[in-house]
Amino acid sequence: MTLCLLTICLVCSALLALVSHLTAAPIAQAQQNKTNATLAQVLPEFEKAEPRIVALDGTDFVCYEAKADTTVVGYAVISSVIGFGGTLQLMVGFDAEGKVWSTSVLSHSETPGLGANCTNPAFKDQFDRFDPSAKVLQVRKDGGDIDAITASTITSRAYCKAVEQACRIYQLLAVIEESHE
Repeated sequence: MTLCLLTICLVCSALLALVSHLTAAPIAQAQQNKTNATLAQVLPEFEKAEPRIVALDGTDFVCYEAKADTTVVGYAVISSVIGFGGTLQLMVGFDAEGKVWSTSVLSHSETPGLGANCTNPAFKDQFDRFDPSAKVLQVRKDGGDIDAITASTITSRAYCKAVEQACRIYQLLAVIEESHE
C-alpha cells in the first residue's frame, strides 16, 4: 500500500513539474505582452521602455523609462495602496513635463458595482493629462479636484493616493535624472 501511494505521488509530482516547465515561458510572455499593452495605454508614444526599481520610504517600486530614439518621453510607475476591498494596483504614466498622461488599473478587489467602477472611463479619465502642480489630487469632498465614485469614497481616495504616490516616485526619478546629467 505504501509503495503504491509513493509511486502515485512521484508520478503526480513529475507531471506537475513537467507542466510547470512547459508553461513557464508562455506565462512569462503573456505577462510581458500585458505589461507592454498597459504601457502603451498610459504613456505618450514611445519606442522602448526599460524597467527600473526605485525605492521610496523603504519600499521598492517598479518604474519604466520610455524613450523615443534616445529622448525620454515619459515614465510609468506601478503604485499600490489599500482600498476598501484590499490592494488597488495602478500603472500611472507621466509625460516628460511631469503631468499624468493616463492611468490604468492593474488589479483590484473592490466591491463589484461600487468601488470596481474605478476602472470605468467616467472616473479614471479624470486623471488623464492631470497636472499635479496645478490641481489638488484629492476628491472634491476633501477639497480636491477629483469627482469621487458615488458611494465609493474610500476607493476614490485610494485611487488618488496611488496616483499621488506615483507622483512622488516620478519626482524622485526626475531628481535622479538631473543628478546624472
